[in-house]
Amino acid sequence: MTFTTRPTLAGTFGMVSSTHWIASQSAMSVLERGGNAFDAAACAGFVLHVVEPHLNGPGGDMPAIVATADDPTPRVLCGQGPAPAGATIEHYRAEGLDQVPGSGLLAAAIPGAVDAWLVLLRDHGTWELSDVLEPAIGYAEAGHPVLPAVSATIERVAGMFTEHWPTSASTWLPRGKAPTPGSLVTNPAYAATLRRLLAEGAAAGTDRVSRIEGARRAWSDGFVADSVDRFARGSFLDSSGAAHAGVITGEDLGGFEATWEPAVTLDWAGATVAKTGAWGQGPVLLQSLQMMNALGDPSELDLLRAEGVHTTTEVMKLAFADREAFYGDVDVPLADLLDPAYAAQRAALVGADASMEIRPGSPGGRTPVLPHGLGQTASATGDSTVGEPTVSDRTAPTAQRGDTCHVDVVDRFGNTISATPSGGWLQSSPTIPELGFCLGTRAQMFRLQEGLPASLAPGRRPRTTLSPTLVLRDGAPSMACGTPGGDQQDQWQLLFLLRVLAQGNALQDAIDAPAWHSEAVPSSFYPRGMQPGVLVIEDRIDPAVARELSARGHGVQLGPAWSEGRLCAVTRDPATGVLRAGANPRGMQGYAVGR
Repeated sequence: MTFTTRPTLAGTFGMVSSTHWIASQSAMSVLERGGNAFDAAACAGFVLHVVEPHLNGPGGDMPAIVATADDPTPRVLCGQGPAPAGATIEHYRAEGLDQVPGSGLLAAAIPGAVDAWLVLLRDHGTWELSDVLEPAIGYAEAGHPVLPAVSATIERVAGMFTEHWPTSASTWLPRGKAPTPGSLVTNPAYAATLRRLLAEGAAAGTDRVSRIEGARRAWSDGFVADSVDRFARGSFLDSSGAAHAGVITGEDLGGFEATWEPAVTLDWAGATVAKTGAWGQGPVLLQSLQMMNALGDPSELDLLRAEGVHTTTEVMKLAFADREAFYGDVDVPLADLLDPAYAAQRAALVGADASMEIRPGSPGGRTPVLPHGLGQTASATGDSTVGEPTVSDRTAPTAQRGDTCHVDVVDRFGNTISATPSGGWLQSSPTIPELGFCLGTRAQMFRLQEGLPASLAPGRRPRTTLSPTLVLRDGAPSMACGTPGGDQQDQWQLLFLLRVLAQGNALQDAIDAPAWHSEAVPSSFYPRGMQPGVLVIEDRIDPAVARELSARGHGVQLGPAWSEGRLCAVTRDPATGVLRAGANPRGMQGYAVGR
């Protein structure tokens, strides 16, 4: 059975897939003019700041996984900024808080996205920064047709902006109301920020790398850091219902730089799957794949029948339970977590019925430690997760669902990148007026409880949900993929990899096939709700399958027919050089381009 809405693109020159067609085509224009995959991805990244400002921004974060034509070893580019020096549990407790707010200045981690894109361009790109930034500057100055989702987001927070965040109102409500879908929206302040980065970079040296380094210094030690420092001293209402000043300083920005580190890998279904370290949630996908092997031949699991839905759901519950107990920017026992014997032990817990417990294991004999309030048996319904990101209305505590961005690029040489930029959403925090963007809220992923892998601590990275994926075959990069979706990212990627790697489905067919996710995963986002038994599945599924899942104890919720997953993917056949790409049709934003 096939579900393809579009063809899987095929060619030999270059492929791009992203969550917005303007970003995809901007990146493709770079490839067409002689740039490589990394030049193209950086161009798309800065364009995404402009055209999807409700999903990512310069004040946010960006992890990526990269393999070059010269060195196919997958490497992680970490653009996830850590907690500021002043971000201590004691400080937040003294403010009367038991959670880091989901919006506002106190939720800011150090911005990492811009420096990460510049480091990528410096180390693996070929283009001048001015050429890479030209499309983003053009769309910010001359305008772009605003997405309906952007308009709807601004409309939801218009009261909050008007009453409490006036700088955001000036930026996003220029005539006192949200822009209508399709109208031209500009951000001249951000365009000016990019132009100033270019000017200060140009004054710093006479070669390409020196100019990029000059722009980086202008960001981290110059005018951007100065503006962040001044603005963060102000006090603004946040999702706690009270006003707070930030703890982030210009010195925090000056002490951060994006870094390269080894990817965590797993050999599976004749391929090697590469993810970030366990400072992100990426290894839950590797744990899940390992458990799928322990349960039988993944190629024979029918993902359109109740057994397939049930098995993948229960496996992910177990992997995410381990995330809660062991993952964070600490010494995580990944070798034990990914050990086949441990996976078999965990997989043995998958029964015929839905589990209502959070059941972390004991890798290497370690005792799991869960946050307060987790670990108990629960019913099939409960407090609802609010997803990603937090969107506050005029009364602040209310939240709305949001999302993230993704971009994959492969060029004819085999350079490959999977990147998941996020954070710094226009609804995250008040806009810094002279910069044209706001700070992110990734610090909401920390726990204000001592002794956990994800406990708040200065200099520690929040345990992000951002989860790019790179796949190799015979030691060469063969696929880059990923999806927005917060805690759902690796749930949806598990289904996608099962369909593509184990079952041989075409990219677009695997992207378009019915999907689901479990709400039993403890939310990484404020206010951290969950629904232990709830399984959300697209209503395209056979009604008999839904009935059987309910009989197994799942709290089945049928979602709209095209609502689960936001996948992008590009591939390269190392043997032939043939390139392919697919993109998510849900939401009518994501597009793949290439030839």
